[in-house]
Parts: sequence; C-alpha cells; structure tokens
Amino acid sequence: MAKIINKPIRMCVACRERYSQDTLFRIICSDGELKLFKGIGRSFYLCDICINNEKKLIKSLMRQCRTSDKNKLMNRLKEIITDDRKS
Repeated sequence: MAKIINKPIRMCVACRERYSQDTLFRIICSDGELKLFKGIGRSFYLCDICINNEKKLIKSLMRQCRTSDKNKLMNRLKEIITDDRKS
C-alpha cells in the first residue's frame, strides 16, 4: 500500500493566498533587517507573484519588520532573492 504524503501549505503574508511551502520564499526579519531563513526565529513567507508587486510587498514587509524604511527593505529583499536564485 502506497503512503500518501501531504505537502505543507503556507500563506503568503502579502496576498494571504495559500501555496505549497516549497514554492514560497521564507524570510526572517531580525533587528529590522531582512534575512533568508536559516532555521532559528520567527519567519514569514512570500510568493513569486507578490515579490513582483512592489506596492503590496512594501506594505506587508513594513508590517512584518515594524519599520518604515521602505528603501532599505526593498534593497535587501532584492539582494536575498537574487542570491537565492543563483544558488
């Protein structure tokens, strides 16, 4: 008899849509700075669609990190995404 394996479903913080966990970016905000999740701390997920929608993304990042520095958040997120896609 074959085992049925359920894939974890997670929610994007920007659009509130639910996706399979392996299709989302997992990010952590530590001390007001965005970082790729390494296994420790409280993280959140972003989908590919919202990463390309800057207006919606800025609002949700400011809410998650509790900061108002839009440029710093967006620059760091772009660095994280390009580094992750290279590897």
